[in-house]
Amino acid sequence: MSASDETAPLRRRFPLAWMVGLGIVAVLLVANAHLVYVAFTSQPDCISHLKVPDGSDTHFRAAKSGC
Repeated sequence: MSASDETAPLRRRFPLAWMVGLGIVAVLLVANAHLVYVAFTSQPDCISHLKVPDGSDTHFRAAKSGC
């Protein structure tokens, strides 16, 4: 058995490992790019809230109304 017979399986696995690694990195990059895209393009709808503070501690109100 020659030395090239022992390294043949290793030579086949090396490119496969790189392809799997690059595929994982590509998926992570695409997922993060999608999250950034959605963060910049989405705008939540207005929700109803108390407009005037009434002094009670039982109601929540927006710090600053965006509507």
